[in-house]
Amino acid sequence: MQERTYSLVLRTFTMTLLQILAIIFYFAKQSSFSAIDSNMTWHSSEIPVFLPQEILKLDKPRFSAKAVPDLTTHCNEECLWKEAHPTLKDLKENLSYETVYTNGTRTLTMVDFAGFDPSTFLLKQYTPRRLRRKRQIFGVDGRFDISGKQFLLHFPFSTTVKISTGCTGVLVSDRHVLTAAHCIHDGKDYVKGAKKLKVGFLQENPKTQKLAKSSKLPPKLLTRWSRVKRTQVPKGWIRSQNDLSMDYDYALLELKRPHDRPHMEITVMPTTDQVAGNRIHFSGFDSDRPGQLVYRFCRIINETPHLIYQHCDAQPGSSGSGVYAKLWLPEKQHWERKIVGIFSGHQWVDLNGVQRDYNVAVRITPLKYAQICYWIKGAYSDCHLH
Repeated sequence: MQERTYSLVLRTFTMTLLQILAIIFYFAKQSSFSAIDSNMTWHSSEIPVFLPQEILKLDKPRFSAKAVPDLTTHCNEECLWKEAHPTLKDLKENLSYETVYTNGTRTLTMVDFAGFDPSTFLLKQYTPRRLRRKRQIFGVDGRFDISGKQFLLHFPFSTTVKISTGCTGVLVSDRHVLTAAHCIHDGKDYVKGAKKLKVGFLQENPKTQKLAKSSKLPPKLLTRWSRVKRTQVPKGWIRSQNDLSMDYDYALLELKRPHDRPHMEITVMPTTDQVAGNRIHFSGFDSDRPGQLVYRFCRIINETPHLIYQHCDAQPGSSGSGVYAKLWLPEKQHWERKIVGIFSGHQWVDLNGVQRDYNVAVRITPLKYAQICYWIKGAYSDCHLH
């Protein structure tokens, strides 16, 4: 009797939480429509032409590094200045990339690009703002557990996947997953688990599906694992091995076989006034809530050419989550979710003798968009904003 009562209370609480979540989504959508600005020009950004050049064969990686589920970095005035004043040589070096295949072979692709003005990086500069003392969870925990197959198995939550090294990823094509570079490479070498890397998809357990219908209880979900065919990591992350930087903390995984569910579209992160509610959203598999998909949203607090600073509550395991925003599509006359960044971890910023802490996402810039799109499409002619 007590078990039945407890089960009923738990189900009631879960449904109440889901109703609250649905209300949040509804009002967020309504308020977004009231904030449409005639200057919604993010979609007209010029995308550089990404041109792979020489391909060099490298030794097979040792896969000796330990996984880094909780990345924390530091940045000061010098770090911020370098980020906002890149040289063309540095950009070409950072956007060169390594490719690792299932047989362990590894290559380095040198790149060039056309149609890019480095001075555009100067448009975004960090300015000191409010001080926070706690890390990762900022005050009251604002995360939501996503429950029920009507949410978990449908867009946008169904685009979130597990990475076998303990991180999260997001589906960005019918066979590609975007995640954080530190989930597979620690800056010096690929992590042990990256040798047989897998991506996990939540799905219904057919054995318990019939039982759930007869008992009127929500069916339990299981994780279906899919092998990765190859991984691609920008040299900007690997170059940072002596002084880890989040600027290029992203990687693309190509699956051996295509999946059968919707994916998120990536785009260039626009200015904050072009983001609905100035808010970003992401879902991940936080390590302190095992077995749960955890969703959160929050306002953007600060930004630099490469990073989005915010106080979205997060824990280890959420690294690699696809950070999305609602953007206005003039040609379609509606708002749409687009991936604008990748959740990386935590950073302490020291400026003018004051230390501030943030949770940080890598922003997708025009150059990064051109690179990731080329990895997905295989041709720069197919890479344009829409």
